[in-house]
Amino acid sequence: MKVTLCIPLYNEEAILAETIDTVSAYMTAAFPDHFEVIFIDDGSTDNSKAILEERCSGPVRYLSYQPNRGKGCAVRQGMLAGEGDYIIFTDCDLAYGLDVIPEMVALFDEHPEYDAVVGSRVKHPEGYAGYSFPRKVVSKTYLSLLRLFGGLSLSDSQTGLKGFRRDVAKRIFALCEVDRFAFDYEAIKIGQKCGYRFGELPVKIVNHRPSTIRFFRDTRRMLRDVGRAKKRIKKLKID
Repeated sequence: MKVTLCIPLYNEEAILAETIDTVSAYMTAAFPDHFEVIFIDDGSTDNSKAILEERCSGPVRYLSYQPNRGKGCAVRQGMLAGEGDYIIFTDCDLAYGLDVIPEMVALFDEHPEYDAVVGSRVKHPEGYAGYSFPRKVVSKTYLSLLRLFGGLSLSDSQTGLKGFRRDVAKRIFALCEVDRFAFDYEAIKIGQKCGYRFGELPVKIVNHRPSTIRFFRDTRRMLRDVGRAKKRIKKLKID
């Protein structure tokens, strides 16, 4: 059993070296000889690529392209390149820690009916611990809008932690097109249209960073992308 961990990034030179070292050491201990890590540089304009070139080796590798296209594109590239039996993505700041990786693998093993697993802050009693009140309101409003306008039934679609069985990842992400705000929504909805079953893993943030989301501007963009994705998925022919 091999695990692929994909980590999208954009202009992360301040934390990237530490993240590479931390992830490499953790995965080596947790999955000796049975893992790969793929960092996906989404068109960074800082020193990120040079750091990747210097520190990535062996089962820790990277992909890089220009120009910046968005997190959705980076995740898609990683998912399609991954070779593991389970392909998981998380954020470069390791917001949910790394213990969630073996927890997610264990959940897959315990539930063979799950084709994909999504991290859920809503399901965790401390899922929003450490959030400021405005950020908590923004996050929960996003989720409410996605359920209302996008028809999502999962409790939390927006965590930067999701995992897929390899054949499921290849099928879903080969059909994805959204590069930015609604890529999570698109992947989940395509997966559900394919008949895949999603499990949820309770998670909480352990590494907090200031949010870069601008609520009104980004909400408009998200709803626009959700609307486009929803129309396209409705017409999508699934073999």
